Amino acid sequence: MENRMNDLCNDLLAEYDELADLCDSLTDAQWQQASAFYGWAPWDEVAHLAYFDEAATEAITDANVFQKNAQALMQLMLRGDEISAVARAHYAATPDRRLLPVWRARYQHLVSLLREKDPKDRLPWYGPSMSARSFATARLMETWAHGQDIWDVAGRRRPLTHRLRHIAHLGVTTMGWTYVNRKLPAPTQAVSVLLDAPDGSTWTWGDADASERVTGPALDFCLVVTQRRHVDDTQLKVQGATAREWLLMAQCFAGPPADGPAPGVRAQPQDRL
Repeated sequence: MENRMNDLCNDLLAEYDELADLCDSLTDAQWQQASAFYGWAPWDEVAHLAYFDEAATEAITDANVFQKNAQALMQLMLRGDEISAVARAHYAATPDRRLLPVWRARYQHLVSLLREKDPKDRLPWYGPSMSARSFATARLMETWAHGQDIWDVAGRRRPLTHRLRHIAHLGVTTMGWTYVNRKLPAPTQAVSVLLDAPDGSTWTWGDADASERVTGPALDFCLVVTQRRHVDDTQLKVQGATAREWLLMAQCFAGPPADGPAPGVRAQPQDRL
């Protein structure tokens, strides 16, 4: 079990480092260039990640401090503050690329703490507590998703790695939660997911012969469940009404129900390179 947690932390650190290296290569203008994700610039994306990496560290080191700060954040959200504005205010004294070394130190410390956890240890978060393994996977997914916005600003196609499997698995296992989060009854019909992995293999969830199924590139599936692309802008093949309904509202991240982009809104030329 320790090796499994260590392997996951290696993947998490690699995801962080890859994004940090990309950010380090951005021009000063690109650091402030609005992305297709609600107009967030790369600085906003990094501030958001750093804010919640700091919260994640508190969840591990001092649950009471985490709960106090989580309640304060919820109060800000209830009064209508945007989450981007909260992170922006938190790091206002660290503008432009000067935020990058601060974030690097934050996430490196977080990963070092996660390495010491048993995968089954429970950690508090916004909503139900999570196992340490799920906690680390969620941080990887968040980093990958917000990283995609920055890759889009840079106009580059990101490298495909085995780390997509973590995000795809989270996307599959949160299908029911997507419905519950919207106060909708979860479908009783199972949906199988068969994805083309970067190494040429196939990642499979569910019965491969099921009538309701999703097939296609693992990258495209991850883009849809993180709400970075509309399913119609991908090469995914969706068979069945339930499968399509799910992918039109799939949400593998925590928080209130969110709607993904409309067709064509976030599609990028480099997606099909």
